[in-house]
Amino acid sequence: MLPNTVCMLLSSTVQCWDASFGFDFTSWVSFFSQEYKVSSFEQRLLSEIEFRLERTPVEESDDEVQHDDVPTGKCIAPIFEKKLKNFKATEGVPVTFSCKILGIPVPKVYWFKDGKQILKKNVHYRKIREGDGTCALHIECTTSDDDGNYTVMAANPQGRISCSGHLIVQTGPLRTRLSHFHSQRGQSCVRDAEGEQTQERFFQPHFLQAPGDMLAHEGKLCRLDCKVSGLPIPELMWLVNGKPIYSDLYHKMLVRENGVHSLVIDPLTQKDSGTYTCIASNKAGQSSFSLELTVVEKEMKYPPQFLEKLQNMGIPEGTPVRLECRVVGMPPPAIFWKKDNDSIPNTKERITMTRDATGYVCLLIQPTKKDDAGWYTVSAKNEAGIVSCTCRLDIYAQWHQSIPAPMRKAPRTGSRYAALTGQGLDIKSVFPTSETSPILFSSSPAEAMLESEEL
Repeated sequence: MLPNTVCMLLSSTVQCWDASFGFDFTSWVSFFSQEYKVSSFEQRLLSEIEFRLERTPVEESDDEVQHDDVPTGKCIAPIFEKKLKNFKATEGVPVTFSCKILGIPVPKVYWFKDGKQILKKNVHYRKIREGDGTCALHIECTTSDDDGNYTVMAANPQGRISCSGHLIVQTGPLRTRLSHFHSQRGQSCVRDAEGEQTQERFFQPHFLQAPGDMLAHEGKLCRLDCKVSGLPIPELMWLVNGKPIYSDLYHKMLVRENGVHSLVIDPLTQKDSGTYTCIASNKAGQSSFSLELTVVEKEMKYPPQFLEKLQNMGIPEGTPVRLECRVVGMPPPAIFWKKDNDSIPNTKERITMTRDATGYVCLLIQPTKKDDAGWYTVSAKNEAGIVSCTCRLDIYAQWHQSIPAPMRKAPRTGSRYAALTGQGLDIKSVFPTSETSPILFSSSPAEAMLESEEL
C-alpha cells in the first residue's frame, strides 16, 4: 500500500503538478482509473442490490436535507440526470463515484457499499453534495478492500430511486513513479487554488420568466418559454408527469441569444397532455416551476354530404310546401338557400328555415303563391368543403269545380197512376185485386192506394 503522503499528493495536487512538471497528470492518473462495462451477470447483481435497498429501512442521511415541510407546489420523485459509472483502478489511485439527482423536494442521499450503508463516521470515504444535484463519493486512496459494488439511493416523499457502480481495484507500480514529487509544493498549490475558489461567488437559479397553464390543439406546435438567472449558468431539465424529456424527433430544447430557454413540441398529440416541470440547477442550488398542458383533441373534418336530397314538387297555389333534405359533415356545415340563383334571406315573409342536430334541413313556404314557383338550391359548407342540390317547385292554379243547382220538385196535380193510365197503361191490371191483396187496394177512403216515390 502506498504511504499516506503519496495518496494525499494524488488527491490534492493534480493541477499544480500539471503546471509545474510539464505533463498532463490528470490523464496519467486516469490511466490507472478507467471506466468499464460490467457483464450481464454483474448487472443483475447490481439490480438486485438496488431492488432490496429501495425497500429496506435505512439510517438517517448525513446531508442537511429535511423533509419536514413538504412544498405546496408540484412534487416530483427523484430522478437521475447522470448515473454512477463502473471503474477499474490501480491501488492507491483516488476514485470518485458521481451522479446527478433532481427532485422536488430535494431528495436525501444515501451511499452503500455491497449493500451496507456508508456512514459519516467512516473517514475513508468523503461524501460530496453540490447545489445543482451533483452527489459524489470520493475515495482518497484506494485499497484492495474498496473493491465492490457502490450504490447511491435518493429519496423524498414521492419515492425512492437508486443506481450502482462497480469498482475493481488492481495492484500497480505507482510507488516508484511518485517518489520524486515533493509534497510541500503540492500542498502550497492546493492552498492557492482553494483561495481562488473562496473568492468565487455562486447565485441560486431564479426564474425571471415562466409560462402558466396552457391549452393547445392537437397537431399544432407548442412552445414553452422560460428565462432563468443564476451563477454559474444553470442547467435546465424538463419533465412531464415526473419523467425526463429528452430531445427527439418531436421534442426540442432550444436556447436563444437573449437567454430564453424553450421546449418545443411539434406536433402535439394527446399523449403530450400532463404536468410539465422545469428544474434549473447550479452549484448554489435549484429552482423549478410547473404548469398543466391540456391538448384539445383534433376535430375530424370531412366535407358535407347529402343523405337525402331535395325532391321536385308541384302543388296547388295556397297550399303549404316543405322543401326537405338531410346533410351531414364535420364540423356541422352552414346552410344557405337560393331561389333561381338569388339568396333567400331568413326574414323573408311566408318563409321559415329550420334544421336539427340530425342534419335535417327544411324550407317551409306557407302559403304558396304563383311567384314561389322556380328552382330552389340548398348549399352546405364547412371547412372541409361545400356541396349543393337543386329541385323544381311548380305552383298550379286552384281548381274551381261548378256544382249543379238542386232540382226543384213539381207539385203533384193528381195520382201518378192516373197519369200513366191516361197514357194507355193499365196499372191496376198489373197488381192483384182487392180480394187477393186487401192491404194494397181498398174501397174505403182511408185505405187509398199507396204510391211509390220511385215511379
